[in-house]
Amino acid sequence: MGSEFERIAAEKYVMLTTFRKSGVPVPTPVWAAGDGGELVLWSERKAGKVKRIRNSGRVEVQACDLRGKKTHGDVVAGEARLLDLDGTERVRKVIARKYGITGQVTMFFSKLRGPKDRTVGIAIKLAE
Repeated sequence: MGSEFERIAAEKYVMLTTFRKSGVPVPTPVWAAGDGGELVLWSERKAGKVKRIRNSGRVEVQACDLRGKKTHGDVVAGEARLLDLDGTERVRKVIARKYGITGQVTMFFSKLRGPKDRTVGIAIKLAE
């Protein structure tokens, strides 16, 4: 994989920018990890970013801080897709592994909050 993927996958927080049908960008800071050459993250299925990805997989990612205020590094374009239940479970494990005890606790409580399909995994293939 290229260095852009490795650099972004190593970041603690990533600014995920999805796009409305009108083309208006909507940035959201998220946890993300690298898995099989793709950047993966998870979200509540009813979240706006999931709806926007369903409409168009076009996204941009950039490293950022916890609140998404201080971005750094290059903006990288990518194509996002929503994952099935098995893929979502794999993302939970990858995120839990990357984020240690905080990630494990977050994934545990996420599972307690509702049915398995309440959340969805998202995979992003970054442009080279």
